[in-house]
Amino acid sequence: MGWGAVLEAKDIGVLRGERVVFTGLSLSISPGEAILLTGANGAGKSTLLRVLAGLVPVAEGEILWHGAPALADRVAHAARLRYLAHAEALKPGLTAAENLLFWSRRWGGDIAAALAAVDLSALAELPARLLSAGQKRRLALARLALAPVPLWLLDEPSVGLDAASIARFGTLLAAHRARGGAVVAATHVPLPLPDAREFRLAPPLEDAE
Repeated sequence: MGWGAVLEAKDIGVLRGERVVFTGLSLSISPGEAILLTGANGAGKSTLLRVLAGLVPVAEGEILWHGAPALADRVAHAARLRYLAHAEALKPGLTAAENLLFWSRRWGGDIAAALAAVDLSALAELPARLLSAGQKRRLALARLALAPVPLWLLDEPSVGLDAASIARFGTLLAAHRARGGAVVAATHVPLPLPDAREFRLAPPLEDAE
């Protein structure tokens, strides 16, 4: 399955209060491509992901999808991407399977297959509050395996994962890209994304030394 979609940020600027996070930033991503957002803390990596997801407004510039304004229909934009933040966004009192059920009701997808993709099948009926930090991260990543979409926006996705879990995550990423999916990931460490393009964000001028 392939998508002809391209996401593009054109000369965007973002403010946080009175502070300029970045300005004049342009970025485009093609189907099957992976971009690694790098840079020092405070450079705006997480903010850029939230901008691309439509969660943070731009002060200038525009976000395009297929060359058309991406955020003219925010519901449609949200449906064509998965945004994975630092927080796992799990309900601690629900089991691993029940946490995925919430998302599968919105997106569709096979819960059992998603749990298997992150090696959590044996823990499907365990409340999320009893999972280790690494297991919680894997459960968050399982949402990516529920139903295919054109774009994944990932904020430090490998935090808390051991080597075996990172390898399984690499399999998920490869399958997504093979069917035309694109990935934009903020990271401080290497990710299993062969041929990824690095996009380094510099801190705003007032923060630079």
